[in-house]
Amino acid sequence: MLLMTDVSKTYPGGNVALKDVNIHIQPGEFVFVVGPSGAGKSTFIKMLFREVLPTTGTILVNGVDILALKPREIPYMRRQLGIIFQDYRLLPDRTVYDNVAFAMQVIETPYRKIKRRVLNVLDLVGLRRRANSYPNELSGGEQQRIAIARAIVNDPLLVIADEPTGNLDPETGMEIMQIFSEINENGTTIVMATHDKDIVDSMGKRVVAIEKGRIVRDERNGVYGYES
Repeated sequence: MLLMTDVSKTYPGGNVALKDVNIHIQPGEFVFVVGPSGAGKSTFIKMLFREVLPTTGTILVNGVDILALKPREIPYMRRQLGIIFQDYRLLPDRTVYDNVAFAMQVIETPYRKIKRRVLNVLDLVGLRRRANSYPNELSGGEQQRIAIARAIVNDPLLVIADEPTGNLDPETGMEIMQIFSEINENGTTIVMATHDKDIVDSMGKRVVAIEKGRIVRDERNGVYGYES
């Protein structure tokens, strides 16, 4: 599913964000990426959907060398991914239904299929009843649920989440993680960067720890391992 080989990233000015990263993530895995602020987690995450390019190394996603893609091929690669951010990035002038449907409309999915699939994923995140609401009418937890629904509506091979519970209270964060667990149980690979010690420790998933740009720990059934 995901293979990074000898990946390093140095930003202009000499800031080394990642150094000699090697990792293999199998289809269907759930992987937490943890580490202190500035460790390189965001760079790692952004490389998965080619927002950031490495200085050296190779990255394969589902067997495709994403660094070799032509510019016109990148949007098609990203359509195989579900990307979830801490700040939701919902369209404020569109309803919940339309925010989720938009991800299918851009790939020209037939209307009848869009309606059925959107309602199904809204059921999964528990928000069909809010289908006609607008983002500013929702709580933070509800907005994050909609962001998840939008990310998974096209049945992505890989879901990438960057601090998805960072703005949520602990109880809501745990509810959001239950949704991620259900998505993962259905076969979707999930890679999630987080600072949430309680969530990581409670989930018992693979934990990859990054410090100063290097992977220093990679454990099955791992724990957060840092002071919260």
